[in-house]
Amino acid sequence: MVKKILFFLFFSLVAFSQTKVGGKVYDEFGDPVAFANVLFKNSKTGVITDENGSFYFEADEEYSAIVVSFVGFQTQEVPLKKGLNANLKIILKEGTELKEVIVYTGKTSKKNNPAIDILRKIWARKRKNGLYMFDQYKYDKYEKVEFDMNTIDSAFMNSKVFKGMEFIFDNIDTSRITGKTYLPIFINESASEVYGDNVLNKKKEILKGNRNSGFGNGDGVNTFIKDLYADYDIYKNYLKFFDKSFISPLSRTGIDVYNYVLSDSTFIDDKWCYNIVYYPRRKGELTFKGDFWVNDTTWAIKKINLEASKSANINWVKEIYIEQEFDVLNDSVFLLKRDYMMSDFSLTKKEESKGVYGKRTTIVKNHEFNKPKDEKFYREEVNFYDNEVFNQTDDFWVENRFEKLNENEAGIYKMLDTLQTVPKFKKIYNLASILGSGYIQFGNLDFGPIFSTFGYNDVEGQRIRVGGRTYFGPNDRWRIQGYTAYGLRDNQFKYGIIGKWMVNTKNRLILSLGNRRDVEQIGVSLTTSNDVLGRSFASSALFASGVNNQLTSINLTTLGAEIEPLKNLIFQTNFSYRTLKSASSEFSLDYYTDLTQSEIKSEVKQSEINLVAEYTPKRKTVGYGVDRLEVDNNYARLFLSYSNGLKGVMSSDFNYQKLQFYYRQPVLIGGFGRLFTTFETGKIFGEVPLGLMGVIPGNQSWFVIENTYNLLDYYDFVADEYASLHFEHHFNGRLFSRIPGLRKLNLREIVGVKGVIGHVSDENRMLNASNLNYVAPENLYWEYYAGVGNIFKVLRIDFAWRGNYLDMPNARKFGVKASFGFYF
Repeated sequence: MVKKILFFLFFSLVAFSQTKVGGKVYDEFGDPVAFANVLFKNSKTGVITDENGSFYFEADEEYSAIVVSFVGFQTQEVPLKKGLNANLKIILKEGTELKEVIVYTGKTSKKNNPAIDILRKIWARKRKNGLYMFDQYKYDKYEKVEFDMNTIDSAFMNSKVFKGMEFIFDNIDTSRITGKTYLPIFINESASEVYGDNVLNKKKEILKGNRNSGFGNGDGVNTFIKDLYADYDIYKNYLKFFDKSFISPLSRTGIDVYNYVLSDSTFIDDKWCYNIVYYPRRKGELTFKGDFWVNDTTWAIKKINLEASKSANINWVKEIYIEQEFDVLNDSVFLLKRDYMMSDFSLTKKEESKGVYGKRTTIVKNHEFNKPKDEKFYREEVNFYDNEVFNQTDDFWVENRFEKLNENEAGIYKMLDTLQTVPKFKKIYNLASILGSGYIQFGNLDFGPIFSTFGYNDVEGQRIRVGGRTYFGPNDRWRIQGYTAYGLRDNQFKYGIIGKWMVNTKNRLILSLGNRRDVEQIGVSLTTSNDVLGRSFASSALFASGVNNQLTSINLTTLGAEIEPLKNLIFQTNFSYRTLKSASSEFSLDYYTDLTQSEIKSEVKQSEINLVAEYTPKRKTVGYGVDRLEVDNNYARLFLSYSNGLKGVMSSDFNYQKLQFYYRQPVLIGGFGRLFTTFETGKIFGEVPLGLMGVIPGNQSWFVIENTYNLLDYYDFVADEYASLHFEHHFNGRLFSRIPGLRKLNLREIVGVKGVIGHVSDENRMLNASNLNYVAPENLYWEYYAGVGNIFKVLRIDFAWRGNYLDMPNARKFGVKASFGFYF
């Protein structure tokens, strides 16, 4: 999906409504007037200026003037010319004249405020409105998603990049929200049936048709869109966009972060409604400005618009705008009929910067109520793929498209089909594809991932790694993937190869066979796996602190099978055989063959059978093939593993049983950010040497690595039974936004604490013949840290402190770690 977004950034058109107006409102001293009302004269159509005093809006009718008002200033009428009125500079004079609309300046009162009295009635009735009034419901839904390159000017159109592709600019249009020119470059349409049961608290959407504008089959696009524009309910306290929790203007906590003003009242569709204007009390918070109309008897919302505060701490998004309209059913039930959302993605928030609009329009109709379905009906399909859904006829779309495409939208399909034949476009698209996927495609073979090419450790020195995979499409039922690596210091080749075959697509029965000969750092994770192609940051990081020579040469062969009987519930079994020996003369894996300590060996040979159950509720993935990509990691994960060592099988050395449990849970805590909790526990039954022991994961790199301990070195602690608990909370700038000197930097706060307790049995201590002294964290090792994120939008720096075990040799009491990434 990243390659599609990168492509959008390469590419944006002018159809005029009857009246368009935009500009800025100032006071007599030249300072912008934020949150002033701007309306077409003798109408209810208008907007509220943003924090910078800027505004833009339009209407299909002709209007001769606008009216601008703000408390403490004289209401001003500004004449308009026909068509576009851009860059108006309106100066309000001080005075007490207030005519049509009253808007309070600064913070409005929480007492004796009629707007807040109405808000309390909305809270009391919100569970008795709309779909919540019925036990079951069903409706038809049409959704249209469009991406547009915006702020198109002559210099952009005349760029050499577009030489030979000038025809794409035939479709330029103008946004009714921002007044900027834009070029539609992608459109996706879907039609579906939605079923819900409020008694069972279940919901199911059945896709009937999906149409895409030329980029593959649309599966990856659809998943990306569903994450980016997740469903939201304006009546809830918090609305999630781009992994952030915005405070809803209808929230019960809204009176603490919003100012509310009762602005107007009138009949809408024969229903008497009140108009309430709202705007933020403080800058920098995840809030909106806008207004809504609410019915005076049901206290249900009839219309609402929300525009995100431009100072909100969110990256790469310059604008978020939402409109919702509701229909009245049976004189009392208000049902959502149209939902429109627009986001402006841009590298900067400067007004003149170019970007990409992401727009979603959802229309629903044909409601049916109280027709119950069996609970089995709501079970999500594991891997259902109906090719017919993506190949519906034009007649289907004429019938199921609830809103006709305009001329420019309809032209996107033809334009992109034509682009596919332009060589220059293919080069641009291929470059974006490489950056997004990390692979370079040669026919049905992909070379990469390119980001794993170089590494370093004290055993191999400089490490060069090249790899590839078969690739016939994103939904391949079988795939072979491998790599080879070479160390310039140890002068040895390494490799890994694995093949996977999906035998049954419906329940994702997958068989796999793989082999790996490489050098790795044992103990970078408490919960172990048999990943043949895994790349260990500990053994191949470019930068590390301290000596990194405690590496192990491993030869691992696995034969496995997995099945997914229910959505996101996976069962695995595999048989593995591995040999382990030290990769360095300065590090030993030596062990006694038995408790009599009569014989020492340096190499472990071990056969093992492994059974795994993994449950990841609400996980979103891309594709239907043997390999799927995860959209994000904001889902819970429960992992249970049982391993049995098979002594004597293929000369295997040890009998043992190992149990491991892993649980990770991200939780949105309202407007206070997100808490990540990770719990791991495990126990080994039987005698095992160092190579099979549980190692508490240290972190000797300069970077933040999840589920490791920042101030531990490798092999500081080992254990054959352990329990570990990590807490990490992201405030998303909630605290810094209230500090004037830091507010504009949009920094984000992170705090965390980690702890682990463990034990080593006397029998396992007796088997140890290595040069490593076993130390277990029997008194609970713990450390804590505080971090600052979103530095230059890509950098995070953590400061970590050791809580105890300060007298250990070479103990690190304080450390600094960093990480890079692109975050909203």
